[in-house]
Amino acid sequence: MFYFGPYNDYNSKIIKIFLFFFSCSLDFAINALFFNDETMHKIYEDKGKFNILYQIPQIIYSTLISKFVDSLIKRFALSQNNIIEFKQQKDKNKKYLEQSYKKLLLILKIKFILFFSLIFPILMLIWYYITCFCGIYINTQTHLIKDSAISLLTSLFYPIVICLIPGIFRIASLNSGKTNHELLYRFSSLLESYLC
Repeated sequence: MFYFGPYNDYNSKIIKIFLFFFSCSLDFAINALFFNDETMHKIYEDKGKFNILYQIPQIIYSTLISKFVDSLIKRFALSQNNIIEFKQQKDKNKKYLEQSYKKLLLILKIKFILFFSLIFPILMLIWYYITCFCGIYINTQTHLIKDSAISLLTSLFYPIVICLIPGIFRIASLNSGKTNHELLYRFSSLLESYLC
């Protein structure tokens, strides 16, 4: 929903779509990195059948790693926080706002240059590795696609669960007495800033 939803945020739609495809490629590549001799032997023992129980740890690890890398890359791509910070400076004088605007443009240019200078070499390496992997291990391609699809679906739906946790504490803070109200509310705000 973040990548393709019609939200009026301050992030570039093109960059968000680009981030989605980068995230898919990253999931695919990291899943391929987890295919080792032991995994290949297990596929051979299972006569090519997909063993979900054996693959679950590999899928979880690859999802966590790809989401960590993805969150680092998003820091260079998304511009909403910078623009909101600028828009909150309404009460300043005109000269300060002009300087702040120039600073915002410079920050966004640097972020986008860093983003694209990081993304393109990483994508080239991913495409090269996946091409080599699928060319050499032809019989494991279906396993890789299934692992990557499960990993991608997991990474798309886990934010729903993660973002429910601060909401639970927020509801609890509204229903609690005055002494716990503020403490639970602050805790839910802290969780929201780090998890969501």
